[in-house]
Amino acid sequence: MRIPSLISLLGFILIVVATYCPMLCPLGLMNWNVFDLNKPYAIAMLLVAVIGIIGVVFSVTKVARIAAWLSLVLAVLLYAAAYFQVKDYFTFIPFKGIATFLTSKIKFKWGWYVLFTGAVLALSSIFIPKKQEVYNKTT
Repeated sequence: MRIPSLISLLGFILIVVATYCPMLCPLGLMNWNVFDLNKPYAIAMLLVAVIGIIGVVFSVTKVARIAAWLSLVLAVLLYAAAYFQVKDYFTFIPFKGIATFLTSKIKFKWGWYVLFTGAVLALSSIFIPKKQEVYNKTT
């Protein structure tokens, strides 16, 4: 296995690990991971990561590349959805000061770093070219 393939494999493994890492901490009461945020979305992220791992292990580069791009897109969409959900979570409260205070108590946790690091590592193997073998032709 090439070094870029191992880096990509590490990235896909980090994506699987990141789904279990804490992503949000609402009001300091508990930690939410991707499964607590949206279970079908978490299963889709795991499925894409497993397909990427299979593509890397069996050296199917097109599948691994598609899975790497898809994992980055899913991570960005999840972050955008969580960000907008946090900003609109307490809009039902008629007092803007109380709503902004409660919104400030929802904290993003370190799991986002693991998720984006995994997606970028999985994607990094795309930009590293394969070495061309040069054969000397002697007659």
